[in-house]
Amino acid sequence: MTTEEAPRARTGTGRPEGREVPGADREDGWAARSGEGWEPGQELDVFARLCPSREVFAELVDKWSMLILMSLLACGPQRFSELQRGVGGVSRKMLTQSLRNLERSGLVLRTVFPETPPRVVYDLLPPGRELAELVAPIGRWTERSTGRMMAAREAFDAAHPEG
Repeated sequence: MTTEEAPRARTGTGRPEGREVPGADREDGWAARSGEGWEPGQELDVFARLCPSREVFAELVDKWSMLILMSLLACGPQRFSELQRGVGGVSRKMLTQSLRNLERSGLVLRTVFPETPPRVVYDLLPPGRELAELVAPIGRWTERSTGRMMAAREAFDAAHPEG
């Protein structure tokens, strides 16, 4: 194994050791809360506490967003009620909130058709399609691996009884 192929050690922050951190001389590399914030051209670092990419990442990996993106990828454009049926267990409130966040982030397009009653359809924009295509294999892996993971959890729980 060459030096380039060797896995890099990770620091306590999760970043590979030796990785340059933007603005490392400042608090966590980011001063967004103190007014400086991100500037165009500045490297983003999802591991940095105050980096704006952390907030975007957190919104994307919430309980419902990935399932919504995967549903739109698998089924194409959908109305609100179709999405709610397709993503089992999501409440109207959470579906509305998640769709609004995805639309605000430029991942989902909301189209209102001037009909009576108005018809609203949600579809993926190119960045949303790109993300959904990356996440869909993780969903399939999860479906294939759930049995193994459940067995591992049972074994762990049996070996570590709560007490």
